[in-house]
Amino acid sequence: MSRFDSMHTLREKLEQADRFLIGTELVSVRGGMSERSAVKARTFANDLVDADAIDWISITDNAGGNPQLAPTALGKPILYAGKEVVIHLTCKDLNRNALESEAWLLHSEGFNNILAMTGDYPVAGAGGTAKPVFDIDSVGLISMLDQMNRGLDPNVGQSGPRKPRFEGTNFLVGAVTTNFKLHEGEVMPQYAKLAAKIGVGARFIINQIGFDARKQSELLAYLRAHELGHVPLIGNVYLLSPRVAELFAEGRIPGVVVSPALRELCRRHAGGADGGKAFFTEFAAKQIAIYRGLGYRGVYLGGVHTFPAIQQILTVERSFAPGDWRQFTREIAFSRPGEFFYYAQNDATGLADPTRRASIAARPSKHVSALYHFSKWMHNVAFTPGTLLARWGARACASAADPMQGPKPLRLVEHASKAVLFRCKDCGDCSLPEIAFLCPESQCAKNQRNGPCGGTRDGRCEVDGFGDCIWLRAYERLKHDGHEQTMLAHTPVVQDQSLRGTSSWANAWLGRDHTAKPKPVPGDVGSMPPSPADAPPSSSSPPP
Repeated sequence: MSRFDSMHTLREKLEQADRFLIGTELVSVRGGMSERSAVKARTFANDLVDADAIDWISITDNAGGNPQLAPTALGKPILYAGKEVVIHLTCKDLNRNALESEAWLLHSEGFNNILAMTGDYPVAGAGGTAKPVFDIDSVGLISMLDQMNRGLDPNVGQSGPRKPRFEGTNFLVGAVTTNFKLHEGEVMPQYAKLAAKIGVGARFIINQIGFDARKQSELLAYLRAHELGHVPLIGNVYLLSPRVAELFAEGRIPGVVVSPALRELCRRHAGGADGGKAFFTEFAAKQIAIYRGLGYRGVYLGGVHTFPAIQQILTVERSFAPGDWRQFTREIAFSRPGEFFYYAQNDATGLADPTRRASIAARPSKHVSALYHFSKWMHNVAFTPGTLLARWGARACASAADPMQGPKPLRLVEHASKAVLFRCKDCGDCSLPEIAFLCPESQCAKNQRNGPCGGTRDGRCEVDGFGDCIWLRAYERLKHDGHEQTMLAHTPVVQDQSLRGTSSWANAWLGRDHTAKPKPVPGDVGSMPPSPADAPPSSSSPPP
């Protein structure tokens, strides 16, 4: 291992802009460490540990919603050998207590790098498909890890004698984002959520798998234009194969798209004498060259399972001339007809032009309903602090026999009306006003309260039966009112489960729900920036 690798943490490497970093994904396996698949993964890991070119190894957490060996089992030998390890931590299988417990374990074992994600919806499990958790989402998880870094306060929400804060952890927390989406209502909420993740403590960003250089350049330009460019951005490079290209094209992997044009290209090369191996290797090498040329901080290699395959990709990439990446951006430009772009296209480069917004044709949305207008009016009249009805509601609930439920007739009206109108699940900590009066518990498979997950495909939820993503619907409602820039411009929502089954009206009026929680102190590490969802582009921002 090189002296640079052995003496520098990933945090330090990300801060040193003179080196383009290479990270590699190690996919965990099902079964114990003696299983043949685990032995193969360990052999791959050992090769990566000895490779000077690899800066860190990233280990997945039940990838694809499948049960697998805990990432720490594969990570310990790597960490103890002196290589930087990034542990994936997701919200799909663990509630907030278990996530905190896992984080303490990681801290105690010396794992300081975490990639925090919402996670894929479960698709398998012993005895059938597992029940998903999604107690908090990626924003809530990042916020919790950031609080642990600053010394988690055990007194928050607790009564009795005050206890001292816990000793601060030293987590470098990363997050994932994607703008490889078809509709405006998918892309813009992703940008808003990206800002939220950075606002609560994400210190590096990895983009989702995608195959369009214009979108890759747009993501970097967006961060720079909205004063988020100080956060290192890592480009996702996936080594395709004929089989994987088909899986992506069929939508079998949530959030990953292979366009019809790219699918046809992969099929054509798969028919070659080598099954397309040389083509796919060069294709991955060109993606690395593009990210290097655009100014990304490094790349994240996935879909590679042997070190010789990585060596081949890196060797091909090193053979390119410094300016070749500009031609490659013309080749790897697999957007889809009608795809939304935030920035106009630079005619000279084919990439995003950060000085010009793309022209967007106004169109009516089927999601702007009479119920939406009624809900806004009712909220303004009855739940805006200081209004006559809000003051009356607070008095009525405070003096009720059970203040957690409020007056029985009022509770009956609440329960019946919200069940019919919003399919309410009676969580008691209502997020309807923050999601344009759409219920995340009944209408989102992952109960996402701080923006969308990355799993949508053409605007629809990755889970059958849920229809259009509620965040796409919310965005279109807000845009109809000219308020789309306010999406996620609030303190991150962490739902209080102790309120379940109580009156959300009473909890709102009496200041018991999440809306009454103190906001982060301005300038604090965990404070939220203003939502940049629709801020004007900066003409002074450097082009990618």
